[in-house]
Amino acid sequence: MIEIHHLKESRSRRITWMLEELAVDYTVISYDRDATTRLAPPELKAIHPLGKAPVLKDNELVLIESGAILEYLVEQYGHGKFVPAKGTADYYRYLQFMHYAEGSAMLPLLLKLYVGRLGEAGAPLHPRINSELANHFGYLNASLEGRDYFVGDTLTAADVQLSFAVQMAVRAAGRTAFPNLTRFVEMVEARPAYQRAVQKNGE
Repeated sequence: MIEIHHLKESRSRRITWMLEELAVDYTVISYDRDATTRLAPPELKAIHPLGKAPVLKDNELVLIESGAILEYLVEQYGHGKFVPAKGTADYYRYLQFMHYAEGSAMLPLLLKLYVGRLGEAGAPLHPRINSELANHFGYLNASLEGRDYFVGDTLTAADVQLSFAVQMAVRAAGRTAFPNLTRFVEMVEARPAYQRAVQKNGE
């Protein structure tokens, strides 16, 4: 049985959603954040020394990093689904977005979150952060022009990997700022597998 070690208010939804799409049995072990620091509890370090989430445990294998976990799941359990054929243009676009989600798109969102906690002290950084948000999410919005998915004509793990950043951006910017991203979020959140993940494990 696959275990997903999940920190509340974290990025684990992508993993449980993918498992539901794959129809693979799993169990979720959930952890609360510290009420003051908002950090993970020390118990997570018993699973992985970084004490971060999500963590996947599949028999003796322990994996961190959402992108690596998603790639493992589709390789082991996808039977050719949720990833384009290797060597194709779509495959390399898929790889690009798998890395882009955390390597680039999440940075301005995290900066907005953390700098926002500085109050007036963070004000000088706001124009640069906002320009980066417009740049990155404008790019993703344009990437969905005339299409439903970021790669090909069906859902791939790249869509799942990008979903967290896109959901955060739509919530932060409002539903009209990036209409294609809003449409993508609505489509994702209407998928039966996504809804099952929410029903089983909460938001």
